[in-house]
Amino acid sequence: MAATLLALLLPDPGLRIAALSSAGALGAMGLGWAVIAIVQASRRRGLRALAVAIMENDPGYCFFADESGRLLHVNRAAQDRFAPGSSQTLSELLRAIFANAEGVVFRLQQKSLAGEPVFEDITSHAEGFRVHVRRLPHGLLLWRLEPEAIRRGATRRSDHPTLTTGRNGAILYMNADARALLGGRVRNLSEVITDMPLRPGGVHLLAADGGAPRRVLVHASDIGAGRQEIVLSRIEADGPDNGAEGGFDTLPVPLVKVSSDGTVLRANPQARRLLDLAEDKDANLADYMEGLGRALHSWLEDAAEGRGQHKSEFLRLTRPDREVFVQVTLNRIVEDGTPALIAVLNDATELKTLEAQFVQSQKMQAIGQLAGGVAHDFNNLLTAISGHCDLLLLRHDQGDPDYGDLVQINQNANRAAALVGQLLAFSRKQTMRPEILDLRDTLSDLTHLLNRLVGEKVRLTLRHDPILPPVRGDRRQLEQVMMNLVVNARDAMPEGGEIVIETERRVLRERLARDRAVVPPGTYVCVRVSDEGIGIPPDKLQKVFEPFFTTKNTGEGTGLGLSTVYGIVKQSGGYVFVDSVLGQGTCFTLFFPAHEKQASAEVAVRQEQARKLPEKGSGVVLLVEDEAPVRAFAARALRLRGYTVIEAETAEEALAMLDDDGMAVDVFVTDVVMPGMDGPTWVRKARLTRPDVRVVFVSGYAEDAFGEGREAIPNSVFLPKPFSLSELTETVHSQLN
Repeated sequence: MAATLLALLLPDPGLRIAALSSAGALGAMGLGWAVIAIVQASRRRGLRALAVAIMENDPGYCFFADESGRLLHVNRAAQDRFAPGSSQTLSELLRAIFANAEGVVFRLQQKSLAGEPVFEDITSHAEGFRVHVRRLPHGLLLWRLEPEAIRRGATRRSDHPTLTTGRNGAILYMNADARALLGGRVRNLSEVITDMPLRPGGVHLLAADGGAPRRVLVHASDIGAGRQEIVLSRIEADGPDNGAEGGFDTLPVPLVKVSSDGTVLRANPQARRLLDLAEDKDANLADYMEGLGRALHSWLEDAAEGRGQHKSEFLRLTRPDREVFVQVTLNRIVEDGTPALIAVLNDATELKTLEAQFVQSQKMQAIGQLAGGVAHDFNNLLTAISGHCDLLLLRHDQGDPDYGDLVQINQNANRAAALVGQLLAFSRKQTMRPEILDLRDTLSDLTHLLNRLVGEKVRLTLRHDPILPPVRGDRRQLEQVMMNLVVNARDAMPEGGEIVIETERRVLRERLARDRAVVPPGTYVCVRVSDEGIGIPPDKLQKVFEPFFTTKNTGEGTGLGLSTVYGIVKQSGGYVFVDSVLGQGTCFTLFFPAHEKQASAEVAVRQEQARKLPEKGSGVVLLVEDEAPVRAFAARALRLRGYTVIEAETAEEALAMLDDDGMAVDVFVTDVVMPGMDGPTWVRKARLTRPDVRVVFVSGYAEDAFGEGREAIPNSVFLPKPFSLSELTETVHSQLN
């Protein structure tokens, strides 16, 4: 306006017009800047309003500030935590949690100048925070502090005093109820709990507000990184309704109030769901738990009298639908002068499952070691028995009166050998002779024997997948698996029924996880053996593969059948699962990895091994065996076939004999496990000077007695004990020719 009046006073019309034009331009520019300022202020207010609306209900601590650090808005969570005044800046507010608040604010503010969101994890003296900073238009900054307890998923319970503790009991977070109960912020749990250490699920004495100690029920849960969330429930001492009734139904842990005889007086919803306890049903705790080792009411009476109440017990629930274990902690209270108990329950199923797996592993290892030792000794005895029986049979023909007795001895020695093989099978220590098999052919060859096993009352049905890939396994062992499963199915149907054996090609696109086992993706041959029998109770279903576990009457079963099945299937690289419904039947499902190679080479090897061998052989055999009866039989058997035999009792004796360079030896026949130096060790030493001598290893242990990872000995074969006269001589002949 002043520029316009000045232009009108100029005498020259040209200058007056130019001045008026300039004044108009300046006015237009000023008006434009004013309009822009108004628009920007409007946008700034709109942006601020939007940010405020977004962050108001955020559980984190949110602040809206300008570049100078002046607070423009604080959300509800931050107001509850910091109670900011009207003149505080962000740096002043954060001094409550950060020792160098000004430095933190300045550093993060400078990082945000690039325009990208900034976040940083900062640990203060009390708790950890993740700090987010986002620069908005018009010089505005949005700050968000996320406590570590929230970030790790800890639940804030506004209806109970709740603490978050770190290592050594440092208190990282307290909700409003906890601060009210404890009279303000507390640095360490030991400052308020007078009877440390903390017992989750137990009752503790709490010193709060400088008054007399009060009793609180403590529930603790891990939230990761060494931190715990602790919920406190107040219990009034020795007064009416003192069973933590205020928090009984809302506390997020199963609670049961019982009398000294076990009668359930009250149970909160979590406990009713865990115990499957009806609302209107009179119940006794002993009806829902077992496994204490003594009468449950005796334990409850002791706890009601104040004895042993702080010791937790692990019990099994008697639920019919699933197996559940609970850790029970008893806490004594008094109502109207009568003692009662608060039982705090924690689901310990996963812990007991891990414990059961460990115990089962230890048990299987111990039984496996026992079985290996028993098998070694028995196989030596059986070798001597059946071997000398073979020698006697050579001198008796079928018309001899003793011939039948010798055959019975031989047959029973073979039955004993099969039983020893079962002992080794479940511990996966038996010697396998794998080959490529088509299970359709294997089952077809076995059908006649299986039909004889099931009898007249039971029908046997086979269903095959027309496109079934081959598998790699020991034919004899897999036949034993099928016979054991079919015999068990037959015994489960005393009134008769149908047994169905099905084969199927199955492709797993994703891994199959069930019964603590994981089947990796791939192509499998699936075999199912199902019956219509009485079924297996759910509590015994997971025990059926344990050695010596049987549901049959005494004398009707050894308990080795299914453990043998398990051992053979696992040693073949497969998996076995069982499903059963009481009164409807049982189904065993076997998974064997499919083998893509053809069986032609394997068949050729089997045919070559089956060729006729000559009656007499020639050559020098060094026989090393520490068991005198076995050594005597083997030496006589080889000499009868024409071989020259040199005997040695120990490996050291054999090496001493070989020091004589003039002694020629064509083949070593040696035991694997002997006192002093073992078979593979002495053979390696002897091969240094006699590299071309072939070897036959014999052992009552499985072939893995050589030790995994050790270098194989060339030109050697393994002959498991017990072996017959013909098996020994044929093996030696094959090595020499």
